[in-house]
Amino acid sequence: MPDAADEEPETPLPDLPPLPADPRWRVEHLPFLSAVSMALLTFAASAGFFVGGAASALGAAAGVLIVTLSFTMSTLVIAWADTVRPALLMPLGLLTYTVKYTLLGVILAYGVSSEWDGRTALGLGIVAGVMVWTAVQAWWMYRKTARK
Repeated sequence: MPDAADEEPETPLPDLPPLPADPRWRVEHLPFLSAVSMALLTFAASAGFFVGGAASALGAAAGVLIVTLSFTMSTLVIAWADTVRPALLMPLGLLTYTVKYTLLGVILAYGVSSEWDGRTALGLGIVAGVMVWTAVQAWWMYRKTARK
């Protein structure tokens, strides 16, 4: 029978800071960003149609939609992890980004290697979606923190 002296001492978990009173701040930008993304999707599809027809319209719209879904998924996973246990942020954030960029790479590799007429518009839609989402989110966060 082991002695109490033979047992390893338990290390306590570190004290975690209290969670904010209202955790909705993590996702409060999503409705506005989604609206901007849908406006961009409409614009991209229209521009694609006028430049290259239905295939380009579909490609441009799909590119913007891919980015919108991808960034929304990342935001929701990170917000959930931060609410449940902040220690999960790094592993879940890295996993989310790995999955997201792997899928994006597969989509782009397929699009570039195909003979589909909308492949250029798909790439341009992805670029436009990333640029607009990033700029609007940066603006939102600046506006949010500048008031404090």
